[in-house]
Amino acid sequence: MVATVRIQTDWNQALRRNEGEAWLSCWSPGKSTLYGSLTCQGVDSDGIPEVTASEGFVVNEITKKSILVYCPRENAATKFLAPYTSFCRIHQKSITCLDISSGGGLGVSASTDGTMKIWQAANGEIRRRLEGHVYDVNCCRFFPSGLVVLSGGMDAQLKIWSAEDASCVVTFKGHKGGILDTAIIDRGRNVVSGSRDGTVRLWDCGKSACLGTLADCGSPVNGVALGVADDTLNLGSPENVPSDREIGTEGKLLLVAREDRKLQGVGLQSRQPVFLFVGSDAFNCCTFLSSVYLLAGTQDGNVYQLDVRNTKAPVRIIHRSGAPVLSLLPYRDGFIVSQGDGSCFIIQQDLDHIIELTEADCDPVYKVRNQ
Repeated sequence: MVATVRIQTDWNQALRRNEGEAWLSCWSPGKSTLYGSLTCQGVDSDGIPEVTASEGFVVNEITKKSILVYCPRENAATKFLAPYTSFCRIHQKSITCLDISSGGGLGVSASTDGTMKIWQAANGEIRRRLEGHVYDVNCCRFFPSGLVVLSGGMDAQLKIWSAEDASCVVTFKGHKGGILDTAIIDRGRNVVSGSRDGTVRLWDCGKSACLGTLADCGSPVNGVALGVADDTLNLGSPENVPSDREIGTEGKLLLVAREDRKLQGVGLQSRQPVFLFVGSDAFNCCTFLSSVYLLAGTQDGNVYQLDVRNTKAPVRIIHRSGAPVLSLLPYRDGFIVSQGDGSCFIIQQDLDHIIELTEADCDPVYKVRNQ
């Protein structure tokens, strides 16, 4: 655990008013919380606020969209970033999932308003409306081409859509419960889905067929992730000769985040168990940092970093609040975490300081993607 500097979410507006204030806190495990404030003394000719901090805090750097605050007592620093832009008219209700195309030109998102939409990443202009799932859409992502979208819904269906004309070109049926997460293998000839029915399935997009069950967990599968395994890892051997329709599964490890507090590793081609790690609560999400290191987030706010070569004990556990960890994403030399209390932050691998992405207030941040 590390010391955490927090700031109220509307700091960017508060510090643009003369004598406007934003409240600070610094929390460290086992110690009393240090409280303070930032006060705006005016705005200079370049539009940058002149800000002073109360005792116990130091403002090290400030721009129009960011402020770096340091707490000497805990030797902790956090950089707070305001949004570069916001799109407010794409959906009317909460956005449950989103993705950005590989070229960065398009976004796709699903919402509790029952819609799934494709939009211009530059300005939020809606390009397509994807309709066909019966109930809520839980997950959506672009194929590597950026021209096709994969989605999974509570209707237990997996669908493939054309981003060019919004047509549904393929529907996969076979799960007995809602689909909660998906993964695409290489260029997308095969895809993977995890479901509330406790299974993870492999699908052939060209034949619209299920190639097999990769894992049967007996507990809802909240998240899946694929990565190239370290050469030293024994992924097992398949019991049967893989189908010639199975493309790109060799040498890959499948991560399965389970509701029953277990994070499971499975050889993608072999279907054989590689490891089983038990956490503090239900695992909601997982991802790879490298061929050796992986991350997984739990319902009680823990982010576990594990070494796939030895998963008996975590490399480290990061805990900033008790809110559910809903999304994890590798980013440069660290990773991005989003939680159910609205916090969204970037952790550097060296832990020297944290970058907080603000303005989400207290609404959950269900998914993060980078362009």
